[in-house]
Amino acid sequence: MTQTSPFQRWRIASLRQISTYLILLAILVAFAIVSPQFLTINNILTLALQTSLIALVAIGMTFTIITGGIDLSVGSTAALAGAIAAGIAVQFGTYSGLLAGIATGLGIGAINGALIVGGRLPPFVATLASMAVARGLTLVYTQGRPIAGLDRSFTFWGSAAWLEIPIPVWILLITTIITHLILRQTRLGLHLYAIGGGEETARLAGVNVARVKFSAYIISGLCAALSGIILTARLWSAQPNAGIGLELDAIAAAVLGGSSLAGGVGGIPGTIAGSFIIGMLANGLNLLGVPSYHQQVIKGAIFIVAVVLTGGARITNKTRA
Repeated sequence: MTQTSPFQRWRIASLRQISTYLILLAILVAFAIVSPQFLTINNILTLALQTSLIALVAIGMTFTIITGGIDLSVGSTAALAGAIAAGIAVQFGTYSGLLAGIATGLGIGAINGALIVGGRLPPFVATLASMAVARGLTLVYTQGRPIAGLDRSFTFWGSAAWLEIPIPVWILLITTIITHLILRQTRLGLHLYAIGGGEETARLAGVNVARVKFSAYIISGLCAALSGIILTARLWSAQPNAGIGLELDAIAAAVLGGSSLAGGVGGIPGTIAGSFIIGMLANGLNLLGVPSYHQQVIKGAIFIVAVVLTGGARITNKTRA
């Protein structure tokens, strides 16, 4: 087996991202043709609002996938963070609740990082366990019932708009810019890619592998918490079953956007495009009146085709000689 050069990996990643954008454009054109409502201003804003929740989680997922790991706990983290944020906000005020929700996401991210780095557990196993624990804690905390009674200073973050653009979309835009700069312009970003390209090689090159991987799961937990808080604010209540299946959408968005599950490849612009592919499919199929159980089949089939077209099944950090 021979290891690919950085230029080869960059070229492959670039081709994958171009394929992602072409697929996104093709879906947009198809729905614009078959549904007159699809390109209306109201529907575009609705699409952006719906997609922002997936995209925020997918951004955090991208960080873990680049290291060669994965975070299956993001859906449960979003639910627990939203529930705690709502519960604290009702009792002690909005900003106390927001801080508590963010702290919850950071805490779960820290636990995942500690289990993976300190406990040497595989990311799949560690985050699967966290997923179950966080979901259970959400049900215990909410007692299986929604937490309501949120005031407008809380719901503002999910249902208000600025310059006619929903606040969650602005949050996504800011998060996208910051995380893209982290990956492309900082030492942390360079080290994340180095670890995904070869953990032992990165360690020999002087990279603090434990600290960098820990940081990736902290970022993932933070992004999941932001999504959970926004969802709670948008619904005006914390739902105990919120975020179910969100981890699958986040993984799909990252992979569709060019991230390789083998690690070392991926980026924020591609992940955003992948998120909009998923969001656009759901939005367009809803406009066409396709039943939800049929949508799952259609989205699954399109996902398989899209991954094959973008080369997702073939790309690894090593090629066979």
